This record gives sequence, structure tokens and C-alpha cells, in this order.
Amino acid sequence: MPTVTIINPTIIIESDRKLRTAAYCRVSSSSEDQLNSYQAQLTYYSNKFNDSETEELVELYADEGISGTRDDKRPEFMRMINDCRRGKIDRIYAKSISRFARNTRDCLKYIRELRSLGITIMFEKENIDTARITDEILITIMGGLAQEESVSTSNNLKWSIRSRMKNGTYRNSQSPFGFDVQDDHYEINEPQAEVVRKIFTWYINGSGLQTIAEMLNAENVEISQYGEKWCPMTIRYILTNERYIGDAVYQKYYRTDTVPFIKKKNNGELPQYYANDVNPQIIDEETFRIVQSIIAERGHNYINNNNIFSRKIICSECGATYKCRNGSDGNRWVCRTHDKRSASCDSSIWSEKDIKELFIKLYNKLQINYREILSPALKQLTELNMKRYKGNQYIMVLNKELIQLKEQLHIISNLRTKGYLSEAKYQEQTAELKRKISKAQKEIRLLTQYDNDDTTQQIELLVDMFESRDQQMIYFNTEVFEYIVDKIIVLNSNELEFHLIGGLRFKERIR
Repeated sequence: MPTVTIINPTIIIESDRKLRTAAYCRVSSSSEDQLNSYQAQLTYYSNKFNDSETEELVELYADEGISGTRDDKRPEFMRMINDCRRGKIDRIYAKSISRFARNTRDCLKYIRELRSLGITIMFEKENIDTARITDEILITIMGGLAQEESVSTSNNLKWSIRSRMKNGTYRNSQSPFGFDVQDDHYEINEPQAEVVRKIFTWYINGSGLQTIAEMLNAENVEISQYGEKWCPMTIRYILTNERYIGDAVYQKYYRTDTVPFIKKKNNGELPQYYANDVNPQIIDEETFRIVQSIIAERGHNYINNNNIFSRKIICSECGATYKCRNGSDGNRWVCRTHDKRSASCDSSIWSEKDIKELFIKLYNKLQINYREILSPALKQLTELNMKRYKGNQYIMVLNKELIQLKEQLHIISNLRTKGYLSEAKYQEQTAELKRKISKAQKEIRLLTQYDNDDTTQQIELLVDMFESRDQQMIYFNTEVFEYIVDKIIVLNSNELEFHLIGGLRFKERIR
């Protein structure tokens, strides 16, 4: 048997210079009362190497108020990694593993890369030095605990939302057509409300979903600021939405508890909550009841709620949704208008097999190239937000205040979970913090003309999903499709356009 000797990585230090040391700091908010606050860490590392004979501090890298779950959201962290690659750093100090990374895979990836460059990391809280190879096991454990902490935070937020659903105080951040959000509640948008009343009246008088959509498009009625056209699916959504009689059903959809956090329709897996009188009425209850009866009688069989593609495939020629036809060779999808009157719409019929194959093709392209495709888009949106806030100091102050308030909300939630805060005190403090948060959010909305935060968040979710799934898709994945695809536009017999969350659009050809 051959004898194998392990040669541990070492750092070659020139005798005429000290070890070039960098420190990385990260805090989840800028609150002064946090134990590892931004300023405290900066001061700590500034003083740490003043009297050292072997080490000198060459740079402090600090991401303030930025999540540590992804490295592309930490510009200072990536600047430090790039400086390491350029040979400017010999050793890194971090307060803890959770400050360095909250994703185990990325944590180990960077530790291994830095060790290959002869650069070690000292995690002070855990007393782990990557110069010792046996510490990798501990790093895996600690990184896993840090990642679990992030999941726990997400679960706390879900608990908070569901608690508000139970007591009827939950408020959606976006309002349905016919309403505007004002002071954390819905107010009637009268011009849009008049359109809603017309839709209900037309439907009761015998007009179908497609006909109503065509009438609204002919009148150039705007459905949103994005210039989208009315379609049968939208009409049906309005006709069945209990919001228009002043009520609300909460938790129609939910997100899974594990990464990726996939949005799924609630088919009984979780409880739903029906709340009465949560917003003003646009439609009286009797009219709403009549419409529901007519919908049940007509059936609208072209909407197959058991199929993943129902209400997602849209004809580019007439704007109608596609319906499913069962055949001996599998499901085929056809435009509803074309199916009724082929002369009215010359659209193409698609096999479900081909649609799935194109989605797999698109997914695998994004899986390989998502950093080149999605990261630049995310960067541009972030820079756009920064430019928007840069010229307005008051908005920057409000955003900083918002971060602090949300961090305080998270802190008292943890205190309550651990039993350090009574339920009564928790409710009292939560109500006050939410009032302040709502006030700050309202002021920010009034000071900004548009908001792309939702788009930014959705693209971040896409990046998170691809980071957590490093395998190519071989078979069609229903959950992933539901999670990332908003709709599919049929362009012709060979080409589909996939509209993903975040407003992203990609075309794919079958041949």
C-alpha cells in the first residue's frame, strides 16, 4: 500500500511584509441596538489590527442592510472575492458564518475557492479557521444552521400573515380592478368600478366571456398601465371575485415551505378564511349570486381546471384562451374562437407534448445561462431604484426607517416565539410598528411615480430557484412551471412566447 501524506494549504508570507488581512461585515439592518451592528463591526475591525505585528488591515468590506442569502445582492462581498482573485488579500476575518453566508452551498464554494488561492478565513464566533481542513465538517453544520435561520424567518412571516387572515386584518398589497389602495385599505376607483358594473350587466343579459372581452377591447378600455388586452380569463376572474360584494377569501394560494418557494393553488391543503365587509361594495349581493348561478349553468367547459395549462395559453390573433381537447395521441390545445368559428381566427393547434418540450428547452437554457440573463436585469432594476432614491434624501430616510421598523418587527416576533414576550405585549407593539410601517410606505408611494419593487422581487425569486436547482430538467416539472410561468402566447404553428414572472419574455420554436 502506498503511503499518502496530506499537505495542508499554506500562505507564503514575504519576510518584509505583514499578512494582508481583510474583514467582511454584514448586518441585516442599520439599527443601533443590534449586537453586531454595522458601526460596531467596523469599529471592532478597525481597532483589531492596530497593534498587530503580523497582520495589517488592508480593506473593510461592508454590506449594510442587505440580505445575506445571495451573493449577487452583496456588492461589497463580491468586490472582496474579486480582490482575492487579484492577489490583494491573504486572510479574511468574519464575525460569524451567518455574516459570511446564509447559503451552505455558496459558503463552501467560496471557502474552497479561497483556500485554493492560499487565502484562509477566520470565523470568530464559531472559532473556525479554514486553514484547518477538519473544520469543513463544522462549516457544513454551521452553514446549515444559518440557512435554517433564514427559513425560520420566512416561516415567522407566514405565521404573521395567516394570523392576520384569521382575525380579518390582512390586507393585500395590490388591489383588484375597480379599487385603489389608500391608507392600507381599498377605496373604489369609480371609472373602473363602472366597467365592473357593465361586465356584470352584460353577462346577465346573455353576453359570453369572449364577447364581453371583445366589447371592452373595441372601446379601448384600459385594464392596466401595461397596455394588456381584455381576455375571457380576466372577465371570469372579475365575475367570480367576491371582493366586489365587499368580502374576501384569504389563502386561495400558498407557497411551499422549502426552497424553491413554489406558489400553489390551495386545494384543501391549508385552511381558507372568508371575511365579510372588508372593503366597499361595487356589486350588490343579489346580482353577484345571479351571476354565479349563470356561470354554473353555462359551465364554461373550455376552462379545464384540472390541467396545468388551463387559462395560461392565449391566442395572439384574437386574445382568447386555449381549451383542451382529448385525443388518442394525447391532449391538444385549440383557440376557443377558432374552435367555434374557424373563419374568425386562423390560429394554430398545439399538442401538449410539444408545449411541455418547449418549456423544458427554455428552462434548461435559463438554468445554464441565468447568471448572464437574469443577473444583469436584476442589476439594472436595482440601479434604477438607487437612481430614483438618490436625488431625494427624504425617500432615502424613509427607506432607512422602513428597514429599521421591519427589523424591529422581526425581533419582537422572535422574542414572542421564544417566550420572552407576552401575547398582549406582542400584539400592542406589533400594532404600533405596523402603523408606522404603513405610514412610511404610504409616504414613499406618494413620493414615487412608479414602483418596480415587485418586478425586482420576482426576478430575485427566479434567481433563487435556479441557484437551488443545479440539475437540468429531463421531464416536465408541473411545480416549476406553475411557479415561473404567467402565461404562454401562441405566435404561430412553430413558435410560443413564454411570459415568466418579473415581466420576462422568451420565444421558443418547436423546429
